[in-house]
Amino acid sequence: MRRLAAFIACFGIGTAHAAIWDGQTLGSPHRGGTLHLTADAAGGTLDPQINYTSQYLQLFVNAYDGLLTFRQAEGKAGLDVVPDLAEALPEVSPDGLSWRFILRQGIRFSDGRPVRVADVVATMRRIYIAGSPTAASFYGGIAGAKECLDDPSRCTLPGVEGDEATRRITFHLTHPDGEFLQKLAFPHAVILPADASPHDVGNVSVPGTGPYRIESYDANHRMVLERNPYFHVWNPEAQTDGYVDRIEYDFGLSDEAQITAVEQGRYDWMLDAKPQDRLGELGSHYTAQVHIQPLFGLYYMAMNIHEPPFDSELVRRAINEAVDRHAMTILYGGSAIAEPLCQIVPHGLPGADIPCLYGQGAPAPTWQGPNFERAREWVRQSGRAGSNITLIVPNQAIGVGMGVYLRNMLQVMGFHASVRPMAPANAESYARNSDNHVQISLAYWFADYPSPSTFLDDLLGCDNYHPHSDSSTNASGYCDAALQKIMRQAEATLDPAQAATLWQQAGIRAMQASAIAPLIQMRYVDFVSKRLGNYFYTPLDHMLFSHVWVR
Repeated sequence: MRRLAAFIACFGIGTAHAAIWDGQTLGSPHRGGTLHLTADAAGGTLDPQINYTSQYLQLFVNAYDGLLTFRQAEGKAGLDVVPDLAEALPEVSPDGLSWRFILRQGIRFSDGRPVRVADVVATMRRIYIAGSPTAASFYGGIAGAKECLDDPSRCTLPGVEGDEATRRITFHLTHPDGEFLQKLAFPHAVILPADASPHDVGNVSVPGTGPYRIESYDANHRMVLERNPYFHVWNPEAQTDGYVDRIEYDFGLSDEAQITAVEQGRYDWMLDAKPQDRLGELGSHYTAQVHIQPLFGLYYMAMNIHEPPFDSELVRRAINEAVDRHAMTILYGGSAIAEPLCQIVPHGLPGADIPCLYGQGAPAPTWQGPNFERAREWVRQSGRAGSNITLIVPNQAIGVGMGVYLRNMLQVMGFHASVRPMAPANAESYARNSDNHVQISLAYWFADYPSPSTFLDDLLGCDNYHPHSDSSTNASGYCDAALQKIMRQAEATLDPAQAATLWQQAGIRAMQASAIAPLIQMRYVDFVSKRLGNYFYTPLDHMLFSHVWVR
């Protein structure tokens, strides 16, 4: 552990970088070259309105734009919403039900076609027709959304009106939504051509408006992005024109092999979590290439309430009671890059912090340690002791290490447990689909935007449970009308203090039901090559590929 302490002592939070004042890199001595990225597996569909993996959301921000986006800035400034394809932030009616935008002039898609008001209107309809996983939870308050969700084939969405002559787009909501700006800034609302396929496009890319476009994609081997020849900077806070000419993203290396490849300079950046046994090595020899960043993210277990033994609330509560969150912290890499988490919303978001309801001394301000005796008593009371349990985990070193510990914990609790490792993208989609009858899974989740709703609602909201679908972010299959009501009230209020109070109430109710067992809150550890410069990290998009250069 001394080597890990030395690793942490070497690094601060963030790194100074050269500013791009007007978003232009033309004339820069750092412009050009190829950025080489690596991951253990591809992230699934190229459809930007359907893919919900952090892997590709980080990528899509370089190729697509919405009317709004989050500022490309480090620190808290990166949580602000700024105009993107819209000329300015919207005019909002006094009742909060009408939101009016003006579309910028002169923007073109990567195939050369101009972006029109009709594209914006069609894109918003497509969210429901194509089956975006956030169609109900993020955009269900638009007038006509209910009818689109009930019958996508007849979706007209009268709540989005466009006027080509004035370039005006007006959204009509059925109720006030204090988070509507952030929802429109989320990548599922990026603008696509009106004639884009109404179905999931799979491995075929759709034209976008960002500084890069996807040129080729082989989900087994590689994705290639090149400059969008029709791109120009319209708002440097939303998009810059990028330093590198080309981005190559290769798939297939394990997390251990990725570290070695970046050390050797064969790749400039790796996606996957850094195994604990390599952290000392990084701290000793690669100090200048490691960046530790704050992160609104957590590891958690989703327990499927429709599958025995987790249809018993006593069993689910017993899991929360028994799990050693300190052990999970160590398995992730230590207390400097992770901390025990006893709530579903990571620390740092308004309304996140609630008393810890489980473990020693509970309720307590923070998690004090597991209470195994009480956990085993609850299992005995449930009558489910001896049940067979299969835990799905990502097949990386951290996921497998956690999985082995959790399997042993389940066995000591009185269950017959086994671990099934899967590629991360496959594990995530497999666990979400109710047809696979997954009992319990280990996963991680990052904030969509800076609100507790992107954890509580995304992971436990009724609108996010989609039986028979890989897009069901609510892998627990949990739906509670009382919890849903509190969350809707929190999302609708425009008073931040009132919203925080409501989110605390929702967080307590969710932890009592225990459909999720939060484990740790992480910090992001980025490892880059020696030739990568201008390292740039935002709280929501993480390292921005358009802002870094290669020597």
